[in-house]
Amino acid sequence: MTTRRRPPLAVLSVFVASVQVVGTFFAAHRFGTALGWQAVALLLAGPALLLLRRKAPGPMVAGIGGVTALYVIAGFPWGPFPFSLAVGLVLAVAAGKRWWAWGTGAGIALLFFVLATRQELTTRAWFVIIWLVVVLLVGELARMAKDRRIEFRRAAEEHAKHRRDEERLVLARDIHDVVAHSLSMINVQASVALHLSRKDGDPATLVEAMENIKAGSKEALDEVREVLAVLRQDAPRVPSQRLEQLADLVQRVRGANLEIGFQPPRLPPPTWVDERVENTVYRVVQESLTNAVRHAKAGRVDVLVELTEQGAHITVQDDGIGMGASDEGNGLGGMRERVGSRGGIMEITTASAPTGRPGRPGTRINAWIPAPPQEPEPMERGKP
Repeated sequence: MTTRRRPPLAVLSVFVASVQVVGTFFAAHRFGTALGWQAVALLLAGPALLLLRRKAPGPMVAGIGGVTALYVIAGFPWGPFPFSLAVGLVLAVAAGKRWWAWGTGAGIALLFFVLATRQELTTRAWFVIIWLVVVLLVGELARMAKDRRIEFRRAAEEHAKHRRDEERLVLARDIHDVVAHSLSMINVQASVALHLSRKDGDPATLVEAMENIKAGSKEALDEVREVLAVLRQDAPRVPSQRLEQLADLVQRVRGANLEIGFQPPRLPPPTWVDERVENTVYRVVQESLTNAVRHAKAGRVDVLVELTEQGAHITVQDDGIGMGASDEGNGLGGMRERVGSRGGIMEITTASAPTGRPGRPGTRINAWIPAPPQEPEPMERGKP
């Protein structure tokens, strides 16, 4: 993160000193008054104190106020001598040193109020008092603008951090789903192939198991490469799993000695179903089947995916050993996050299921993703 370089401290002091000295010199020359070295020293003292504006803005403005008061009390020629005071007041208020600034302004205003009793300084004194109030109000506006910039920058940084966290969470879920599912299928298929090779089983079944291993590993490799490409390019990940791929997913899992009853969704889906909803549906079914293979020790799983104009309903029910007292892992947590990000809910029950075998509670996963509310169509002109 790059930081903006600020100009050197001396630049502002030199500019203010030039305005005060040169302006006051010409003003004094116009009225036929000499500008002595004492006056020049006080005209330079105020700009010199501006060098403290970053380390000590409060004492800075108080010091400039004192120098300005000495200049006025000494009766030196009039001119733009309060310029450093105006700059100091604005900088002090913008830096949050409001009491220092307003106290200094009140002290200078009191001085000029006393001087206003002198007839020849009445107009100038009241002008300076009004000018001080205007300068302090300008400082307050500058402070509020600075606070808004700081708040806007903080909100932008929080938003960017939140977006990066969401992207990392999405990538973590994708990597978990790809690796956990694919490696589980490869492990099961490899176990089947090893068992058949030892028992001299059906060659056709052995070949099918090997083909499933090849297909599953290729798919996992492609998805991992896609995720890594996103990480390298720092680009948002676009979901690639579609509803048409559910049948292939179920077919691969069937090769793991698991009986699956699958009722696919009716295609094409409703218009509200975009690629992110399709990806969520796919991942819910994928993770549910992975858990059935890895943890549930199920013999049968029933998968139902329904898509209507009201929403998407996914039901996955197995006849395994159930969850028992075990906690939800990263997979189930990722499923909840995916469904929740689409405004849906997910429920997991371990009660006895219709497909359950005696003594086995089974697990039922219900996920509901509502369709987004439709905007009302604009009324035609002339119709109620």
